[in-house]
Amino acid sequence: MTRRYWWGEIGKDGTCTPAPVDGAAALARLATLETPMESWVPAPWEATAACGGFADRAEYLARLHRLAARLAAAGVADALQRPDIELARMVRALDGLDEAINLLTERAVEWHATRDPGFTRKFSSMPARRLVPLLAVRAKGPLRALLAEIEALAASRAALAKDVTRAANRVLPNCSALVGGLVAARLLAAAGSLDALARLPGSGIQVLGARTALFSHIRSGTPPPKHGLVFQHRRVHNAPPGRRGRVARVLASRLAIAARIDRFRGEADAVFIEVANARIDGVLE
Repeated sequence: MTRRYWWGEIGKDGTCTPAPVDGAAALARLATLETPMESWVPAPWEATAACGGFADRAEYLARLHRLAARLAAAGVADALQRPDIELARMVRALDGLDEAINLLTERAVEWHATRDPGFTRKFSSMPARRLVPLLAVRAKGPLRALLAEIEALAASRAALAKDVTRAANRVLPNCSALVGGLVAARLLAAAGSLDALARLPGSGIQVLGARTALFSHIRSGTPPPKHGLVFQHRRVHNAPPGRRGRVARVLASRLAIAARIDRFRGEADAVFIEVANARIDGVLE
């Protein structure tokens, strides 16, 4: 039986075949190298030095460190280029835009209140997307420029939201069919990756995004959260208050299955989607 080591291979007859020292070939070999510990036999230092071409232990450790560092860097680069990781970054950018728009709008309204208190009181309950254009018409100087920047950020936010939805339909076709692309993408971002989302049970997905309420329940004994990000879906937030918990539970259980299908198949399952939607809608009837 041939024994494989990172520095080379020792055949049945004791002959040694050195492994590539550096470059893509060495990394490719390391990526596929497996060590079954139940049958692994350590090689004597003399065989290791002769086969690997090591002058001493310092050279052995230096080459091992160099190859391990390059293999780790390649693994990180591959992980960061996965579509689900990009989607999670897009969601975080979207959340950042929301925070910036809300904060700047609040500051602009406070600024405008010093010039026209009556207008601010009259329109204080108006949504920001409608209030900012009205302020921009009346503002002057630096305040108008600030409001123009807020409108530009809002336009970028709307375009990014559409891109997030399209990307979620590709990466999470089954989850997106159940809750929409934007909510599915937010669930993935909260989990961290598609792998992590697919490992979560339905109960975990149900409260995903409700970290504060969950920790408050654990620490202080407050009522446990009935839903997290799934509340953003119309089926949950439009349900009667007394039935939202059940709707969220059934929806989350189907999302757990959908996430696994997305992870291991990567394509929409029309039969599953139809059955899952019918089960969720049945809770609302």
